[in-house]
Amino acid sequence: MIRLEAVHHRMGQNWSYAYSSTVLHIRIRTAKHNVARIDLHCGDKFDATKYNETLVMTRFASDDLFDYWQAEVSPRFRRLVYYFALHGHDGELVYMLEKGFFHHPPAVWYEGLFDFPFLNETDVHTPPAWVKDAVFYQIFPERFANGDPSNDPEDVQPWGGKPTPTNFFGGDLQGIIDHLDHLSDLGITALYLNPVFTATTNHKYDTSDYMQVDPHFGTKEKLKELVDACHARGIRVLLDGVFNHCGHTFAPYQDVVAKGPESRYADWFYIREWPLQVKDGIPTYDTFSFEPIMPKLNTANPEVKAYLLGAARYWIEELGVDGWRLDVANEVDHQFWRDFRRTVKEVNPEAYLLGEIMHDSMPWLHGDQFDAVMNYPFTNFVLDFFARRLTTAAQFAQSINSQLANYPQQINEVGFNLLDSHDTVRLLTLCDGNVQLMKLAVLFQLTFQGTPCVYYGDEVGLDGEYDPDNRKCMEWDPAKQNQELYAFFRKMIALRRTHPALRESGLSFIAVPEQPQLLVYERWDAKDRFLFILNNSDEEVSVAIPAKPNVPWCTLDSETAAPVEQGTIPVTLAPYGYEILYAPADAAMAEVAAYSEAAE
Repeated sequence: MIRLEAVHHRMGQNWSYAYSSTVLHIRIRTAKHNVARIDLHCGDKFDATKYNETLVMTRFASDDLFDYWQAEVSPRFRRLVYYFALHGHDGELVYMLEKGFFHHPPAVWYEGLFDFPFLNETDVHTPPAWVKDAVFYQIFPERFANGDPSNDPEDVQPWGGKPTPTNFFGGDLQGIIDHLDHLSDLGITALYLNPVFTATTNHKYDTSDYMQVDPHFGTKEKLKELVDACHARGIRVLLDGVFNHCGHTFAPYQDVVAKGPESRYADWFYIREWPLQVKDGIPTYDTFSFEPIMPKLNTANPEVKAYLLGAARYWIEELGVDGWRLDVANEVDHQFWRDFRRTVKEVNPEAYLLGEIMHDSMPWLHGDQFDAVMNYPFTNFVLDFFARRLTTAAQFAQSINSQLANYPQQINEVGFNLLDSHDTVRLLTLCDGNVQLMKLAVLFQLTFQGTPCVYYGDEVGLDGEYDPDNRKCMEWDPAKQNQELYAFFRKMIALRRTHPALRESGLSFIAVPEQPQLLVYERWDAKDRFLFILNNSDEEVSVAIPAKPNVPWCTLDSETAAPVEQGTIPVTLAPYGYEILYAPADAAMAEVAAYSEAAE
């Protein structure tokens, strides 16, 4: 019997949305394994004789409770009304309309149906096309490379020393320019820089002047040189914008400190009690995370908004940067972000606007604010399975599927997929120094849809606990770098960039219940199909993987396609080993690029 209480659909958000100027995606949720088939009946609301069709929906994802179905529709006249026909395993047939459930189809066309009024092209959420294909690299500028000792802080420490929350090692923009060959060789196509504007700390999240580059990093001209050098190599540049709060040396805030409620800038901040002070560990004014040196900005104040939007426009317009990563984005009012988007996109429609939000972010992703958010749910799913060993492969697959169902496809395609950052424990440390285990997590990241980001130094084996250890100086001595790990990153990034199938949405997980730590998944597009088999356990695994018959799977050591026989693929993997099989649809076998590894 169909469990109607589990069936869900509504207009908008991730359930009914425009994927492009001509294509709609319609989705519905049912209880897991409860419905055999769903037909989507749709047509024109004014005259169904001029356009109507019935589409069999695809079950594109499942989690522990639900199945998620999708149909792709190209309405002839850009408008659509529709309803669902749910077929039970026992022959039951239920129709779902906007007005409820019925055991008969609608008697009158249009009345009570779901209605997508019109596919207006300006309403389509269209993230920049380049992001989908990008591989990002995050740099904490103070710790990447010291290229110009003349701008070092007075108390600079020798490179490679032990980091503390307050010390400096002299990293700067020239240091990044000097090492662009490293990024190009790795295969990086986009750069995310932590804040570069004037501030007092080594992390620079306490901005004192949004219109100036911190002198310890260089000058505006040096930042322009870096941007131009990156662009010459096909590398985009994303700046970190801290618009939720400023630093305590920000001139308007200093005016408030000096003049109190008489300051013309008093309304630029959220003052709860005068005078400004810290009482029992709590500032009398709103701040970021109770930090006295980071007072929160009132972005609803017209002067504050004008100043910040002017800064946002300036760096896009004058230096040609390619977008903004937006710090603490969920604590800033939505109207500010709408105006922010309008301001930036007027200058560069292809600028990437990335919000730092760690929870369900649909309210910011309707196309009027951000292009995407930092995908921390993805981060946690990957770390819980590979690094923390808290979940099984089945639970991991369910979590990934659930998240894919939570957002429109074009948002999933440009989600910022990170495994660590300046705010987290380093990936290698989370993996207890196990390089082979780390490789498995990175392998999934680089073969999953969305935009992967490598945190500086991960590729050469940098480790570290929470701040400040996760902000160590980059290791530039080849003898101290993990060259095996670097080669792996380089190879997997090249694989991703070579095959669009690894950046598209074609994904399915294959269950192997007898091996709870064996992750098996397929990725595909119209040209290629890949099968990934990852052994996330400390024991050797020998297993027969269920597979479609007559698929010409190839491995790295084989130039001959060998069709699968009897629907299974026998595989033996060492602890933390993996294998990648490749089945080109119509490519020459000489171009087969597939990789396998048995961990030592």
